[in-house]
Amino acid sequence: MNYTYIVECRDGSLYTGWTTDVKKRVEAHNAGKGAKYTKSRRPVKLVYTEEHWTKQEAMSREYAIKRMTRQEKLRMIGKEKSAG
Repeated sequence: MNYTYIVECRDGSLYTGWTTDVKKRVEAHNAGKGAKYTKSRRPVKLVYTEEHWTKQEAMSREYAIKRMTRQEKLRMIGKEKSAG
């Protein structure tokens, strides 16, 4: 199985990626061996995952999520702040 995932960084920013092993990938991010972006923003916390049959589907979804606005991502992961 392939996964698209979102982690929330210590600074509140969101990072999206894809993997075949979510637990191992989050551990790598938190060990400073994940993406360059998350290395200085540790620890990260897993906030969203999607399952996909193929690597191509997971990578396509990663690309689509990365093109979303922050507000759209927050809505998708259920952390949208209410107005007012």
